[in-house]
Amino acid sequence: MTNRNFGIPIVFIIFARPGQTARVFQAIREAKPATLYVIADGPKNISDALRCQETRKIIDGIDWECSVRKNYSETNLGLRERIISGLDWVFETEENAIILEDDCLPHPTFFHFCEDLLSYYRDDRRVMHISGDNFFLERQIVRESYYYSRVAHVWGWATWKRAWELFHRWDYKDNPLREELFQNRFEKEYWLTILEQLRKGEQEYTWDYQWALTCMGYLSKCIVPGRNLMSNIGFGVNATNTKTKSSAAGNLQTYEMQFPLRHPREVKWNDYADRIIASKYFHGHVIWERKFSSWKLMKWLTRMVSHLIK
Repeated sequence: MTNRNFGIPIVFIIFARPGQTARVFQAIREAKPATLYVIADGPKNISDALRCQETRKIIDGIDWECSVRKNYSETNLGLRERIISGLDWVFETEENAIILEDDCLPHPTFFHFCEDLLSYYRDDRRVMHISGDNFFLERQIVRESYYYSRVAHVWGWATWKRAWELFHRWDYKDNPLREELFQNRFEKEYWLTILEQLRKGEQEYTWDYQWALTCMGYLSKCIVPGRNLMSNIGFGVNATNTKTKSSAAGNLQTYEMQFPLRHPREVKWNDYADRIIASKYFHGHVIWERKFSSWKLMKWLTRMVSHLIK
């Protein structure tokens, strides 16, 4: 590694969590990006206003040569609108970028990993997304430096302008998802449920499902590192979507990426990896909510008790 400033623009999305923001900012500070975009939402209330102000002051601690571009909202736009409008603003200027939210703490090698792959796949439209997440914990399931997934994980990621533009082009209200995306009916029902919720306006609070579905809609190969490079430190009461204090996916250990990268021989989805991750994260609760409403559960229990009595 050299002492030159890191050349890929980094996008830092902040709100009102100074503690987590300071930790992620320190990781960015160590990378020393030549260009830093900061996207901030406005406060919801007086308490938020104080924490928003404290959080934004952290950005003033930049002590390296850096072009800082700020997009601060004085009103609360909400997570979905703030991130979408902020990334639209970034990609008006940049051809590629690395995106970190205030609770996504990267391993130092994450930045170089993204830099190499943003260059390597710059013109390969089969690839839309580079993730820092790997949820296999201690297991290393591929010999290469990364594999291709159907799902875009967004706790620390990178993409290109050419890919982000498709976010607004893919019409989720009309376009179906192709059958080859799904390996079993549970996974299929999970994503079709999310798609239907988007169509009904029931997912207006978030943006990441729509981005994941956009990547699916274009049959994208989403890159996942062979070992985890990202730790989500945001689980807790101050979080927007991850309010539980602990989770199997939160505060994961990170690992050093080895260079030069070892690329997969073929650009195709890793069915085994996707099947395991889908079984852990992309079925359960949706199936339960839809198929076991209270009256159905009672009916099922009654039938089971009757069977046991016999």
